[in-house]
Amino acid sequence: MPSDQTSRAATTKRLSATTVQALPAPVSTPSYDRGRIAPGIVHLGVGAFHRAHQAAYVDDCLTAGETDWGIVGVSLRSPDTRDALAPQDGLYTLAIRSSGEEELRVIGSIGSMLVAPEDPGAVLAALSDPRTRIVTLTITEKAYLRAAGGGLDAAHPDIVHDLANPQRPRTAHGFLTEALARRRAAGTPPFTVLCCDNLPANGATLHRLLVEFAELRDGSPDANSSTRLAGHIADEVAFPSSMVDRIVPATTDADRARIAVELGAEDAWPVMTEPFRQWVIEDNFPAGRPAWEKFGVTMVGDVAPFEDMKLRLLNGAHSGIAYLGLLSGHATVDRAFADPAIRQFVDALWAEAIPTLPEDAGLDTSAYTAELTERFSNTALAHRTAQIANDGSQKLPQRIVASAVECMEAGTEFVHLTLVIAAWIAACAARGKTLPEGHFTDPLDASLTALLSQQLPANETVTAVFDLAGFAGDHAERQTLIELVAVHLVHLRRDGPTLAFAALGI
Repeated sequence: MPSDQTSRAATTKRLSATTVQALPAPVSTPSYDRGRIAPGIVHLGVGAFHRAHQAAYVDDCLTAGETDWGIVGVSLRSPDTRDALAPQDGLYTLAIRSSGEEELRVIGSIGSMLVAPEDPGAVLAALSDPRTRIVTLTITEKAYLRAAGGGLDAAHPDIVHDLANPQRPRTAHGFLTEALARRRAAGTPPFTVLCCDNLPANGATLHRLLVEFAELRDGSPDANSSTRLAGHIADEVAFPSSMVDRIVPATTDADRARIAVELGAEDAWPVMTEPFRQWVIEDNFPAGRPAWEKFGVTMVGDVAPFEDMKLRLLNGAHSGIAYLGLLSGHATVDRAFADPAIRQFVDALWAEAIPTLPEDAGLDTSAYTAELTERFSNTALAHRTAQIANDGSQKLPQRIVASAVECMEAGTEFVHLTLVIAAWIAACAARGKTLPEGHFTDPLDASLTALLSQQLPANETVTAVFDLAGFAGDHAERQTLIELVAVHLVHLRRDGPTLAFAALGI
């Protein structure tokens, strides 16, 4: 139990460049001179995940003396992270938590932070700086503004705005394209664009979307060239794919209070995470990169097998745990995973998804699922099921639908995979009823709410949801998928997960 003196000390000073050296010995702090760090990376989307994952890896590199890879953080929407970290000189605490212990580490790799809506010019200047050689992104799936068919949503208001106002962009597409245009005009080599979001073939996907955006821009009346910018991005800019993995639950006020006592100083926005971390990157960096491989990053020629394993086994199971957990009254992953029915369901889900992974890629799925079992059981993280449930319409296509489609084509079972889709629909319908209004959100919420309020028969509901979200596209067996999801939805509507599990023999 901390003494009153310690508690008072925690509220009278704040983590900063001045106070960091006086933190208690068990707390790891930057050993390098932050004043000598040059910015080499601009990161778009400075949220908790980036601060627990990529920024920590870069912090390792800076500690090893690679001083030209500091991070300029950019928020494309809210000033909240900047406002929390600016008084702390960009420093924050990474709390690495397992069921038995907690390790605190202060991260110093973010040298400055910009808020795009406040000063888009400053963001463009950072991206155009010759010292910037890598741009990384964690902006979530929905921020890539893809249409139902997977291409760029050219009618999206923010895309329309960015095409008309290239000097004041709102989207990642607008910022990246304008910065690459400026670098090209100045004779500065292009930066490498490293996508770290859960998109299939994320580097190739972003490459294609940015070329589509540039083609629209080239074709605008005010364009200075016809197709040259799109061609430059298509041919000269590297977009390596990557796979990232670390569980990062939302920080609570209780977390802040506990860490303040441990530090003897306040931290406005510490980040919680697990001991496990993984980063697999396609090694294609013409402008150079940090020696990430020295710190556990796997540099490969092809990320796809690792990406598919993570999306289908970790993320797919996470979605199942989230929606079935919410419908079963479980607020956190560890509590849901401790439910014998959900635990058995996850094993069956893995059994369906594993055969869709390539057999010749050297993947050890047994070791991976054993590791996931330990991670999902971590009681210290308190990873909220509602947090994972967000944005299901954007996440389920690559986490669940892709696996189900491949199972259909191979003639193998996919009944557990389709229950996840039905559970998402049921959980969306439960908001404002058995679940709080706004408990989790989705980009399609307005349309989903209007649709689900009609209380149509299950088959009509699922068909309409598939049309709305673009699930399975025009696949020949799409109707088979819809019918199976509808059967699950009937069970969920009658008696929740209990009947749905019973129908599966769980």
